[in-house]
Amino acid sequence: MNEEVNVKVWDLPTRLFHWTLVISFVSAYFSAEFHFGYFHALIGYFLCFLLLIRVVLGFAGNQYARFKSFIFSPQETIEYLRAMIKNKPRHYFGHNPAGALMVFALLGLLLLILITGLITLAAIDYEGPLLFIANLLSDETSYMFRHLHGWLIDIALVMIPLHLLGVAAGSIQHGENLVRAMITGKKKNRF
Repeated sequence: MNEEVNVKVWDLPTRLFHWTLVISFVSAYFSAEFHFGYFHALIGYFLCFLLLIRVVLGFAGNQYARFKSFIFSPQETIEYLRAMIKNKPRHYFGHNPAGALMVFALLGLLLLILITGLITLAAIDYEGPLLFIANLLSDETSYMFRHLHGWLIDIALVMIPLHLLGVAAGSIQHGENLVRAMITGKKKNRF
């Protein structure tokens, strides 16, 4: 008998973080594109706050949000990727090894984007919490951080579609709707 039971995986704080991050990143991107600098800086501060929340959830959130639940060995990650290619990956309730790599990569990238944004705000606009470094950086170094900030965004614009492709592949290979799971917090457990 094949019954399906819904299992709560993503708690409300994790889901709120995820979707608020999506909306905030898109807002930050377009506020920069349309030169709404003040709004862009405010969203940047909010993204710093969101990243801090995710770090807290990574240590004190539910079992599937905690970083320790999705730290995999390189061998397990390689085995998972090979199984994905063969269309027979092992099912995980939380993050699978490929998804875990993407989460850590995106969070690390977000951290770098925020740091370079704060440095740019201080060194070029003479604002923000890192203002004390404004006179420590040369103009050349200041603009290097501004360009690095833009390049990191370009990298994010490549990684985000890869993340979405992974979500689609995982949804198809495991026969579950991962987007719906990130909305409802529930995944189906087949036994």
